[in-house]
Amino acid sequence: MTRPAPLPVADLAQLHDKLLDWFARTARDLPWRRNASPWAVMVSEFMLQQTPVSRVLPVYKAWVQRWPTPAALAAESPGEAVRAWGRLGYPRRALRLHAAATAIVDRHGGEVPSSLEDLLALPGVGAYTAAAVSSFAFGGREAVLDTNVRRVFARVVRGEQFPPDSVTSAERDLASGLLPVRDAHRWAAATMELGALICTARSPRCDACPVADLCRWRAAGYPAYDGPVRRGQAWHGTDRQCRGRLMAVLREAPGPVPKSALDAAWADAVQRERALDGLVADGLVDPLPDDTYSLPR
Repeated sequence: MTRPAPLPVADLAQLHDKLLDWFARTARDLPWRRNASPWAVMVSEFMLQQTPVSRVLPVYKAWVQRWPTPAALAAESPGEAVRAWGRLGYPRRALRLHAAATAIVDRHGGEVPSSLEDLLALPGVGAYTAAAVSSFAFGGREAVLDTNVRRVFARVVRGEQFPPDSVTSAERDLASGLLPVRDAHRWAAATMELGALICTARSPRCDACPVADLCRWRAAGYPAYDGPVRRGQAWHGTDRQCRGRLMAVLREAPGPVPKSALDAAWADAVQRERALDGLVADGLVDPLPDDTYSLPR
C-alpha cells in the first residue's frame, strides 16, 4: 500500500494545537492522571490492556490502596495479585505485574526505572507499556501506540478506516514523525483520548472531533476498510469463558479447592480439563499433591 505524503508543516502545527487544546478542555479526570506516579501509571497500563476504563477503575483504586508501591506488591504472593485482579480478564497480566514489581525491587531499589531500556527489561513490559510509562510518568518523548491511537492516525493522517491488524514499522515511523517537540506526553494522552471517546471503531463522532477539518479519511468520503476481515472475539462457550469460571472458583475460595469444586463449575469435561491444563501451564493455578488446586503461592 502506498504511504500517504507527510502532513504539511502548517497542517501538523494545526493538528497539534487543536488536539492539545481540546484535551486541555475536555480530558477525563482519571486517577492515574491525577496521581501520575510511575507505579500508578504502570499499574493502570497493565490493567487497561484490552479492558475499558469503566471496568478498570474500581480494581485500580483498590489495588493502589492495597499496594501503593512495587515493594508492597512484591512482598505478597503472586496468587494474591491474581485474586485482587478479579474479573478484569487476561489474569496473566496480574502475574506479569507482580513479576515486574519483584524485578523493580531487586534491580532498582523499589523505584520504577525511567529509561526505556530498563523498562523493556522488566518482566511483562513490552514496547507499548514501556513507551506509555516513559511518556506518562516521566514526560519522555515516545510514540505511544495503543489501538485507539493507531485508529486515529490511520484515519486522520493515512485516510484509512482502520490500521493493520498488528503494529507495522511504517506506523511507528509515522507516529514518531507526528510527535510535537514539546508536550509529547500530553500529545500521547490526547490522541488516546480522541480514539477512546470520539474517533471510536464503530460509531465515530465526527461532528464532535476537534480535528475533523484535517482528517484525510473524512475528506476522502469515509472509504471502507479493505483489508483482512476483522472478527470480534467470541466469549460464550469458549475456553476463555471456561478458564474464567475456574479462576472465579479459585479466587473466591480462602484456600485450596478440591477438584470436585472445579468439576462443578463447567459441564464439558474435555473442555474443562483442557482449560485447567492451560491455567496450570500459564502459572495461574498450582496443582497440589492431595488433588486440590490453588492460586499460585
